[in-house]
Amino acid sequence: MLLSTSLKTPVGELSLIADEDILIAAGFSGIANLISRLDKHTTEQKLSKSSRIPIISDLISDYFDGDLNSLNGIRARQSGAKFSQDVWKVMRKIPAGKTISYSELAKRAGSEAAVRAAGTACGNNLIAPIIPCHRIVKSGGGLGNYGYGVKVKEWLLRHEGALK
Repeated sequence: MLLSTSLKTPVGELSLIADEDILIAAGFSGIANLISRLDKHTTEQKLSKSSRIPIISDLISDYFDGDLNSLNGIRARQSGAKFSQDVWKVMRKIPAGKTISYSELAKRAGSEAAVRAAGTACGNNLIAPIIPCHRIVKSGGGLGNYGYGVKVKEWLLRHEGALK
């Protein structure tokens, strides 16, 4: 059975969907949006609303309260192509307070030439900000896009100390 909840954060309501203790979706655009982006097998499972998801809700609250490494304790899973999986693994290894470029992300994921595919994987990431696509920036130093808006990306990077 899947659990869903929403948490109030300084940048808006963060919606979460978990399969037991594994986070399968998170984002700032509501539960319905997350459900619409899940694979068919997952959406066939029963979804139950909860006031909180054990462990996951606490770790996310800790992050917004200043424990920037707490998100590392959340187990996550999402479906996607092998290269997307590689990109998401690389993103999870970027420490809070650090950023890398899309080209560096592609290189670390194993295909230096696949910059656009790395960007697409960022855009398809269904577990933000836990899989921290907000830590990926343009090569020239610009923030680049963010599915939940550049203001949210900027806030997260300031919160982590990557922007002054």
